[in-house]
Amino acid sequence: MAFSSTVFRRTVIASAVTAAVAIGPVMSALAQVLTLSGAGATFPAPLYERYAAEFTKKNPNIRVNYQAIGSGGGINQTIAGTVDFGGSDAAMTDAQIAKVSRGVILVPTAGGAVAVVYNLPGVSNLKLSRAVLPEIFGGKITKWNDPKIVKDNPGVNLPNSPIRSVVRADGSGTTFIFVNHLSAISPYFKGRVGVSTAPKWTTNPIKGKGNAGVAAQVKRTVGGIGYVELSFAQQNKIPMAAVQNRQGKFIVPSVQAAEDALDTVQFPDNFRVFVGDPTDGYPIVGLTWIMVYKEYPKAKADAIEKLVSWILTDGQKINGSLGYTKIPASTAKRVINTVKNGVKGI
Repeated sequence: MAFSSTVFRRTVIASAVTAAVAIGPVMSALAQVLTLSGAGATFPAPLYERYAAEFTKKNPNIRVNYQAIGSGGGINQTIAGTVDFGGSDAAMTDAQIAKVSRGVILVPTAGGAVAVVYNLPGVSNLKLSRAVLPEIFGGKITKWNDPKIVKDNPGVNLPNSPIRSVVRADGSGTTFIFVNHLSAISPYFKGRVGVSTAPKWTTNPIKGKGNAGVAAQVKRTVGGIGYVELSFAQQNKIPMAAVQNRQGKFIVPSVQAAEDALDTVQFPDNFRVFVGDPTDGYPIVGLTWIMVYKEYPKAKADAIEKLVSWILTDGQKINGSLGYTKIPASTAKRVINTVKNGVKGI
């Protein structure tokens, strides 16, 4: 059968038009996807990954990317304006906030425990008192069978071997929570190491990047002891020490024990709090924040407001399943209103 060039051209044109009609809505939908990029604390990384996935299911036109680079990096990138939101377990200071030209709002998203993890074959129920823990990380206690450790662990066969401390290699909010507690309970530690996201350790420690890096180093180091966010200890199945609280009780970290410690926290208008030595529950606890700007292009301002509102309502239902505490509902409502009124589209 003959097939003229005219008919062929009409067929090609018709096919192209049909394809354009079919593909048009898809391309339009792809073009409308807005991405919010965040970076910062590794402490809440498992939670933020879950937030991102669940939030996008409800809001398919908004994609959330989060890079766990440490709290110091999150604060620096927030100041530099290279992210849409930062993440930190150490609340930004007034001096840091003053450097953010677009203004910033601290949004508490969760609380949690920092577990003291260790690698001592044959020892599964290690207890560390308020006197001992700061002296281990301050360099005063250097052997596992030190009389002070033995006293708290009767009947436990502690080895005559060096303690090998493992700390963060990067600026870290997890570190801040840990040293903030040790400084609150020990003048010796406060004077020797102090409070910082990147302190100058005196024990020549092994270093790991992020919570995952510290967990990995402790697992491979016999005699090692370090600190990681609770979910990293659980995921890696590393033994966790029972730490003595202000009441004198030895407490193994858990979500409930962290909630007991954080129950009495009062949030000021800027939502910045530092938990040094709680009256009850597991004593090494802290909060984590995302930092959002006060000014965005209009579409991103709307997306940020929607993200914060979701995190502090539906998102809070996820916290407990991943080892984090919730933000109290009354505080969450205040934060949502602050972001709604404080974030502007430009």
